[in-house]
Amino acid sequence: MLLTELLHPGILEALAGAGHGARVLLADGHYPASTATGPRTRTVQLNLAPGLLDVTTVLDVLLRALPVEAAHVMVPPEGEPEPPAIAEYRSMLAPVPVGTLGRFEFYDAARSPDLALTVVTADIRTYANLLLTIGVRAEETRESR
Repeated sequence: MLLTELLHPGILEALAGAGHGARVLLADGHYPASTATGPRTRTVQLNLAPGLLDVTTVLDVLLRALPVEAAHVMVPPEGEPEPPAIAEYRSMLAPVPVGTLGRFEFYDAARSPDLALTVVTADIRTYANLLLTIGVRAEETRESR
């Protein structure tokens, strides 16, 4: 039995094979995951019913399971207000930098061969997509374990 609260076998397998610099896409329910993801990604579908599982919930669990060194969000066209989900992600990820990408720039970034995992959620908020870059694990001494 694992001690971590993250128990999904597919997610664990993808994260175990990913290293520093690999990316994880947390996609909302509107994201075109079949066409806008990298060629090596492991896709996990968690979209059982609209709104049942959102990106924020998945992010909360992942932040306790892996180091994140950077993140990117998809933003609406210039002149439109920033969606509330983005402010929520910035708060949860602080002090990790959160960059912004337009819709098609975000799709291009998610098509990277560095995308190790795509988690498709049932988040119905617009522009709720989040692209994480995995960091490095802090060194531990034998005494600190």
